[in-house]
Amino acid sequence: MISQLSWKIGGQQGEGVESTDRIFSTALNRLGYYLYGYRHFSSRIKGGHTNNKIRISTQPKLAISDDLDILVAFDQESIDLNAHELRAGGVVVADAKFNPVLPEGINARLFPVPITSIAEDLGTSLMKNMVASGASWALLGLPVDVFNKAVEEEFGRKGAAIVEKNIEAVKRGSDFVLELAGGPLEEFQLEPADGKQKLFMIGNEAIGLGAVAGGCRLMSAYPITPASEIMEYLIKKLPKFGGTVVQTEDEIAAVTMAIGANYAGVRTMTASAGPGLSLMMEAIGLAGMTETPLVIVDTQRGGPSTGLPTKQEQSDLNAMVYGTHGEIPKIVIAPASLEDCFYDTIESFNLSEQYQVPVILMTDLQLSLGKQSCEPLDLNKMPINRGKLVRESELPSLETNELFKRYELTDDGVSPRVIPGDKFGLHHVTGVEHDETGRPSESAINRKRMMDKRLTKLDGMYIRDAVRADAPYAEADLLIIGMGSTGGTIDEARVRLESDGLKTNHITIRQIHPFPAELVEPYLNGAAKVVVLENNATGQLADQVKLHAGHANKIKSVLKYDGNPFLPSEVHKACKELV
Repeated sequence: MISQLSWKIGGQQGEGVESTDRIFSTALNRLGYYLYGYRHFSSRIKGGHTNNKIRISTQPKLAISDDLDILVAFDQESIDLNAHELRAGGVVVADAKFNPVLPEGINARLFPVPITSIAEDLGTSLMKNMVASGASWALLGLPVDVFNKAVEEEFGRKGAAIVEKNIEAVKRGSDFVLELAGGPLEEFQLEPADGKQKLFMIGNEAIGLGAVAGGCRLMSAYPITPASEIMEYLIKKLPKFGGTVVQTEDEIAAVTMAIGANYAGVRTMTASAGPGLSLMMEAIGLAGMTETPLVIVDTQRGGPSTGLPTKQEQSDLNAMVYGTHGEIPKIVIAPASLEDCFYDTIESFNLSEQYQVPVILMTDLQLSLGKQSCEPLDLNKMPINRGKLVRESELPSLETNELFKRYELTDDGVSPRVIPGDKFGLHHVTGVEHDETGRPSESAINRKRMMDKRLTKLDGMYIRDAVRADAPYAEADLLIIGMGSTGGTIDEARVRLESDGLKTNHITIRQIHPFPAELVEPYLNGAAKVVVLENNATGQLADQVKLHAGHANKIKSVLKYDGNPFLPSEVHKACKELV
């Protein structure tokens, strides 16, 4: 028996690839396996090659597998594009309709199954996804009742007759492939999972759940890949808690609405990708100047311009850190897992109110849309903290015509904040420079005081796990630095580097700005060589490390910007060459 296996399904976008993967992986999740998925899809609604790859394991995995055990193909293109990943002895389950052929040199077994014909015999070709997934499940020899339960959950709302039709499609696909193969494939029999129920979601859903748990009650946003699922999730969930989602006409409206709602006291967020973030820059400056809390999620994708809207990249870092005109304090956080997406969202709301600054939650497409398992989340781990929000009953009396010092100069740089309309809380709010009450002021003395107040409020601020380290060596041959979704891939590469005799440490930088130089420097000091791994062409994270923590002479970049995430084998090879 084996402890892990990789499975992929490919076809044309719109012909059931996504639903096949969803039901197949849901059933595996019910059995308690750990799953890690990658979705390759085209930037159009229908047509164009798409594939979903799932790594199935008895242990947590946070990286795409290098190879492939089973490929389910709805067309020849899926075989041609993906067969090179198949390991020796791998399997292709293909629709017999297109007379499938394996490319030359591929050492795999081909099982042509009349997927479309079986589905049409049952009444509609739409059920070919069930035929294909049934064939896959049968080869693994897993309990069919668990799979049928997943089918019931998927189609139950359509009635018992539809459920029965789909279960029959699963059975016929299973029976046909088992006759071809002579039974379940012994070499693909998975060790039993622990049977414990795990959460199985994408990062965007974890962010949405974190927003609800963190007290968010309004989301204003404009749809954009790969951020839209956050809005779709909250459309379903926020009304249950007295909240709502507003789809605005563009990203400028989305961010200004979020600023206005936060000013009024409602925890509000927006989410977008690189092009939308560009449109928000002026408004982010407004939030910084008015010291209004603001939470933005940037789900990075391939750029610039429209770029590669459905592909992986980590190239917005400079925009997030430097994009606004003028100088304001802001916080940029990079989650590295599903759990981080949840907890960091709650922390983002807390930080934005504690320090009264914009907070940008920086994910990437793989983390945003890659479906994966995680352990149950602790809803009480991150209590809500609204900072210096002063309630009306706590406000001191003011004389007639006297204004509340909303921007009062304080020792920590953070001023008391009120909700508009509170008695004795009257103040001005403006995007021009202002005094303690918010009245416009061009005084040179006031200007310096207010700039210093704003820019020093984040001094010494660190988020939870600002730098996450797995560093067993005081003196390492190699330190590998990453961010976002690269952590699991780096860890798998490190196992191979260790077997090559190299002592490696690994840190994931989660607080991108303000950069936690004091936390990074000790790991740089203890490494002979340093590799910074990132999905962009210019080494933006490496530049931050060099700028703030030094050691430029021993820092090298490993970059990938073809739209695909790193594979463990690629990281292993690149690091060996640099060492």
